[in-house]
Amino acid sequence: MRDLFNDPQALAKLAAHPKTKDFASDPSFIAKFKEIQANPMTGLTAIQSDERLRLAFAVILGIDNMMPEDGNPSAGQEKPRSATEPKAAEPKVEAPRVEEPIVEEETNEDAKLKAQADEFKQQGNVAYKSRKFDEAIELYNKAYATFNDITYLNNRAAAEYEKADYETCINTCLEAVAHGREIFVDYKILAKSFGRIGNAYLKMGEHAKAIEYFNKSLTEHRTPDILNRLRATEKDLKIQEAMSYIDPVKAEEAREEGNARFKESDWPGAVKAYSEMIKRAPEDARGYSNRAAALSKLMSFPEAVKDCQTAIAKDPKFIRAYIRMANAYFAMRDYSKCIDTLADAYELDTERKHTSEIEQLQYKAMSSRFQASDGETPEQTLERASRDPEIVAILQDPVMNSILSQARENPSALQDHMKNPQVAKKINLLIAAGIIRTR
Repeated sequence: MRDLFNDPQALAKLAAHPKTKDFASDPSFIAKFKEIQANPMTGLTAIQSDERLRLAFAVILGIDNMMPEDGNPSAGQEKPRSATEPKAAEPKVEAPRVEEPIVEEETNEDAKLKAQADEFKQQGNVAYKSRKFDEAIELYNKAYATFNDITYLNNRAAAEYEKADYETCINTCLEAVAHGREIFVDYKILAKSFGRIGNAYLKMGEHAKAIEYFNKSLTEHRTPDILNRLRATEKDLKIQEAMSYIDPVKAEEAREEGNARFKESDWPGAVKAYSEMIKRAPEDARGYSNRAAALSKLMSFPEAVKDCQTAIAKDPKFIRAYIRMANAYFAMRDYSKCIDTLADAYELDTERKHTSEIEQLQYKAMSSRFQASDGETPEQTLERASRDPEIVAILQDPVMNSILSQARENPSALQDHMKNPQVAKKINLLIAAGIIRTR
């Protein structure tokens, strides 16, 4: 800094430069200049605060051409635009042109061929409605040969189906599906082809294949008609499979195995064997009744009741099924149903082979029904029994009132009335409830 301002040519450079020539004749500038020569360290501060010294410094260094023309460092910067000054019009940017896809229009030749094919199709439809299927097939073939629209193949398949030529119908539909996939045909048309294949297989008795193609049809397009056909076919297939499994000889083998398992107290094994018997002989009531006995041992009483009900439906006179169902009801503490079931069994037991067993269980059920609760006095038990709806109905029955009146006057007459199962049931119920005392 000292050498720079002490240069003898420094003032001469300033006087010769057009931007600083006036500084040499300014006493205040000369005074500051000499002060810097005497003490260069003050020059840095002076240059920052005095624009003239900064310009002089640039001229001496030979870098004055980097300074703005008017000596103002900010003169070269763009002046901020006033808020009221209108914005310059922005150049208009033209939106990119979106080229529309070129749609390939059907040529006149294609249109003529399509019209000709449709004419063949219409003629085929007339023949189809007249049940002239061979003629219809020939016309649909001409239509497809003229213009490859798989609708004509579906029409041909319909005629082949009505003609009962199911194999050919299936092949035609498969051809329609293959061609339809290639040209991305409407999924509803494909669904129709798959549905017709399913119908053809159904006519051929191939239920599994029919189910396969009904499902394919529903995958393409779901319609109520195909859905109903699918469900009906699945049901028929299950029936067929069950019927094909029937074998009386193997059913008897399974029954004997179940009996052996039961005697060994292998209740799960007995249930499995009796279930096999039911599959082999579904109309044999013994299988359901025996399985009910094994289920009762496993404490599966509701399932046992269902098996007994099925056994009774198969054989309404199967007394053992009634007794087993009554035992299941008793275990479930449904004493009312237990008693009703035993009453039905008693009526069926005309030979009285099971009378003792029925009466014992009946008495047990009636006693349990009106058994005293913990802490209940005999009077409270009798009062509770008197409010039982069935007891109330019996006591309000005029016929029963007449029988009870006769019994009070002539106890031996009651024995005659007890021969009637319904009367006997009601009398025993009154005895169990404590309404009639036998002692």
